[in-house]
Amino acid sequence: MHSSEAAVKWVTRWRYQLAKTPTRRGIWRLKGGGYLVRARVTDSRTGREYQISKTLRGPNVTLLEALRVQMELRSRGRERSAGRTPSRTLWSEYAASLFEAKVAEGKLASAASRERWANALSRLVPAFGELYVHDLRHADLVAWRSQVARWIRDGMPSSRKRDLGTNKTVRLSPVTANGWLSILKTICAAMKKHFDLDRDPAEALEYFPRLRTYTREQPNALTAAQVPIFLAKLAELHPNHYAMVFLGMVTGARPSTLRPLRRSGPECDVLWEEGIILLRRSNSRRAEIMDRTKTALDQEIPLPMAAQQALKNHVASLPDGPMRDSMYLFPSLTGGMRTRSVLDKPFAEVLEALNWKMRFTPRGLRRTFQDLARQAEVHDVVTRAISGHQTERMQRHYSTAHREEMRVAVGKVVSLATG
Repeated sequence: MHSSEAAVKWVTRWRYQLAKTPTRRGIWRLKGGGYLVRARVTDSRTGREYQISKTLRGPNVTLLEALRVQMELRSRGRERSAGRTPSRTLWSEYAASLFEAKVAEGKLASAASRERWANALSRLVPAFGELYVHDLRHADLVAWRSQVARWIRDGMPSSRKRDLGTNKTVRLSPVTANGWLSILKTICAAMKKHFDLDRDPAEALEYFPRLRTYTREQPNALTAAQVPIFLAKLAELHPNHYAMVFLGMVTGARPSTLRPLRRSGPECDVLWEEGIILLRRSNSRRAEIMDRTKTALDQEIPLPMAAQQALKNHVASLPDGPMRDSMYLFPSLTGGMRTRSVLDKPFAEVLEALNWKMRFTPRGLRRTFQDLARQAEVHDVVTRAISGHQTERMQRHYSTAHREEMRVAVGKVVSLATG
């Protein structure tokens, strides 16, 4: 026994042999070397006190170490009393459970949104899946974002099974990468609330700059002069698709909303006698129909006689068999719903036949409607009611101010300025 211990009066307390008098409040020397450290914590919810203790054994343990451990015990006790005890839940487990909860609650109602989440998790889980939620740091996310930035610049390793081991790279769009970031931010924000964390590690994470989707040369929209020419050539080459494209052009309805339209049956979407079309369903992937539109807004659009007649002529021209027997307004050859890509080839063939060196896709129907409505001087409120845009910002996003339209506008300003 050391001479310093010989003069100490030892007692047995809490099943330990320790000095009768504490060295510091809550800190006692242990017989044989080391310290017993205790911290008193008050539960903020019940007001009751409880003790947390820890032993530090060994002849080389210093009082400074014991004081540091005491501070850690107090901090841990306060976190526990506030319900912030570090969780042993893996980030991958929490991300999967949040995904399942959102699907069960109907927050990821469309097949497209579920597929987007699944694709994002396939990239996020390998990066963060083995970390506990309390251990995930902003620095971890910044390091991963830097890797994604390199993928955007140099190409991303292909994840296809047939490309495994080939070192093949594929292009990564900033839009896709920002989609991963958006879902990562959603998971981390929910994680902060669920585990009562002090910080959200993804809150300050920045999105990647987006490339210009629509340019002066490629606005993905037709001018008022181009619309009748395009429709006439479409009617000539692909008459079976004319009515669907025409309806999308004059109402701004998304192709995903047009495909599941029903012309007959108990839930018919075309009220023939009233001349009204109801937009209340959506199809984003495969044959799955979501019983709501993308914006969760049911629309009731009165159609003028020309539009009504175009739909009636379309139905009358359907051949006998599955197409005529189908309940869909725009049925496929087998009577089912048309596919997402059904208009891609017809659009390409029409552009080629017209020798128009431009890109115009089915998504451009919605943009063209916005431009036509503005040139027709339709009030913004009415335009949004027809297209289903809920904000002026989205309406502007889908609009393109054409050259002649701006020339006329400047001309009016010139007239006012020159008297």
